[in-house]
Amino acid sequence: MATFPPAVLKSFDETKVVEIETRSAKGTKHLIPIWIVVVDGVPYVRSVRGPAGRWYRELLARGEGAVVSGAKRVPVRATKDSSATAIEAVSEALRKKYARSGQSLQSMLRANVLDTTVRLDPAK
Repeated sequence: MATFPPAVLKSFDETKVVEIETRSAKGTKHLIPIWIVVVDGVPYVRSVRGPAGRWYRELLARGEGAVVSGAKRVPVRATKDSSATAIEAVSEALRKKYARSGQSLQSMLRANVLDTTVRLDPAK
């Protein structure tokens, strides 16, 4: 499986808020600010609104989108990963990266959002 270049992973790991670019069924582009973490060289995102989050629904429906950080746009392929291993590893990475984020962090660790953990891989 393809991996992101080290500089992209470093950017994802060090940037607190990125934007996720998705498209609706009609093709309308949306950019939403989200948190991102890197676990064992793989970027992950999670929907704070759970399965009702628009970006989450659009990203999984198309299977692809992009992460935008500053002026850099990185096309991604998205795969839902609801394995217990991924959920716990992503939760721990969120706790570490966003330790000073209080209630916002707690919102990302609620039981009803854990199943929205999404693995990002480079788009082909």
